[in-house]
Amino acid sequence: MSVPVLTFFNNKGGVGKTSLVYHLAWMFSSLGRRVVIADLDPQANLTAAFLDDEGVHEIWENPDKNATIHQCLSPLLTGVGDINQPKLLEIDRHLHLLPGDMALSGLEDELSENWPKSMDDKNLYRPMRILSSFWQVVQKAAEEAKAEVILADIGPNLGAINRSVLLATDYVVIPLGADLFSLQGLKNLGPTLNEWRRSWQKRLGNWNDSEEKNSHPDFQLPKGGMQPIGYLCQQYSVRLSRPVKAYDKWVQRIPETYRQVILNKLAESENIKQQEDPFCLATIKHYRSLVPMGQEHRKPIFKLTPADGAIGSHAGAVQDARKDFEDLAKRIYKEIQDRESQPAASETSAAKAA
Repeated sequence: MSVPVLTFFNNKGGVGKTSLVYHLAWMFSSLGRRVVIADLDPQANLTAAFLDDEGVHEIWENPDKNATIHQCLSPLLTGVGDINQPKLLEIDRHLHLLPGDMALSGLEDELSENWPKSMDDKNLYRPMRILSSFWQVVQKAAEEAKAEVILADIGPNLGAINRSVLLATDYVVIPLGADLFSLQGLKNLGPTLNEWRRSWQKRLGNWNDSEEKNSHPDFQLPKGGMQPIGYLCQQYSVRLSRPVKAYDKWVQRIPETYRQVILNKLAESENIKQQEDPFCLATIKHYRSLVPMGQEHRKPIFKLTPADGAIGSHAGAVQDARKDFEDLAKRIYKEIQDRESQPAASETSAAKAA
């Protein structure tokens, strides 16, 4: 049985996605959940949050370590072997990292070329192996770490790399900012997820009907469910140059847009407020004064101590952050568990969304 993959995705950048994944991974670990965190963004910003420059350099300069997903996939993509077993970095007792790699960007063309090949009448195994390779690696990683959930971070685009990651994804959380660009990103994302889901189902059907399937009885493929479990909205800040209502205008359009483009249904009411929307998992505060402090000490903001400089009002903000992320982690995990316990309902929901 595969381990559920949760991906945080919006094709609009600058919404705090990487920081969110970083903090949720730590919180899941703090709650005793065994987590594999996969940095699948070629920019590798999430890896940089966990490791210093020397640590990252050591990994990248030693490709035989199989520490990054690119190093694991290299034999398959070059045709000299198959997927390597990943060697994870233990960040904490319950938290393991599959580091990112800037070399990952070189896989874009290979993944694009194999997308149409996976619908041919024959020679399907290699294209399907390549397109599902992200899923194969993260599942190997989860097995090694005995993980309960895999958190994936990807870049803000709709390219072939992200498509393959989303094929490996069971559940999607969409981070949004309080602006027009996040709203537009949401409008772009909905149809894309639906199309990728439909296209992958066709490929799964094509593979299941092929003669090659009998030659590879142990070859498993991801379902490509990409079930949306909600969105997160950044708390907008008050700026002298723009009134609060300028941000609120875009925020209050999110509930209806989310229902239309992600869930493919009309809003239940014309007056759904973002603050009251059950699909809004949380409103993420800025915690501006704590973020640079956490980055300096390479720890999540809710683990900062007086020795790190978290004194006075900062100490109170640390406790607030802990409660906020704990509530969010518990809510997300419950959503996953509820859906995992009802596979038939989940598959029906995904089919309707497609």
